[in-house]
Amino acid sequence: MDYIRLNCHLAGNDASLGEILIAWLSEIGFESFEETPEGIAAYIPAKDFRPELLDHHSIKQGFPGLKFTIANISDQNWNAVWESNFKPVTIAGECHIRAPFHPPAPAGMIELVIEPKMSFGTAHHETTALIIEQMLNMELTGKSLLDMGSGTAILAILASKKGANPVTAIDNDEWAFHNALENVERNKTANVSVYPGDASLLGDHHYEIILANINRNILMADMAAYVNCLLAEGLLIMSGFYLSDLDAISRQAESLGLHGDGYTEKNNWVAARFHLPA
Repeated sequence: MDYIRLNCHLAGNDASLGEILIAWLSEIGFESFEETPEGIAAYIPAKDFRPELLDHHSIKQGFPGLKFTIANISDQNWNAVWESNFKPVTIAGECHIRAPFHPPAPAGMIELVIEPKMSFGTAHHETTALIIEQMLNMELTGKSLLDMGSGTAILAILASKKGANPVTAIDNDEWAFHNALENVERNKTANVSVYPGDASLLGDHHYEIILANINRNILMADMAAYVNCLLAEGLLIMSGFYLSDLDAISRQAESLGLHGDGYTEKNNWVAARFHLPA
């Protein structure tokens, strides 16, 4: 599958504008992002890209001086990009995330070997790192767990390595689905089941823990489906949205019977916890 790389040149390379731009681009179909010296690079499947997506009045009003350049990225070129730019990440001194071409993790750490390709989820982004930090402080042994919008399956794989069982990972992107299968096999976490699809797959399945690292719009649209699948006293952790969105997320969660258990925040990104009372 070919991808489009959108190089976004921000006037003054304003970091706060970069975060807002990522959120806006994610809402119109862009899937992966990286910081560049000029601003932001964003990736979208070539089949989903239309130049008119960038003509919306809000992008002209909200990002003065913003300039775009567009490049086609083939699968092979994308892998080369990641091999040159993807650096290992260590979370809380306990969990080490690396690519297959990096040296093994230091002794005593949980090691996740992730080849991201075009899938979201490397722990470089704040939302993934925030959820991992919370998971490291949780007792997961024997817990049934669902990872919605699983991307690389990094969270599902970590859950398996911490003893969760069974573990389900779901993503609606075909590339992410195949990438997740590869990463599950690479990490020898055979109890992680990966499926292509969205919340319509959930049906009457039930879980003790649900992780949803997506974006505000999808979280709001699918939250009722998550709650329907959450067992009594179960935990829902949601991320992929900004601190300014937390009130709206929390109000909807409470209207569905969830109780807030607090949140963590990094660079204005949030991971919020909610539980379903018995």
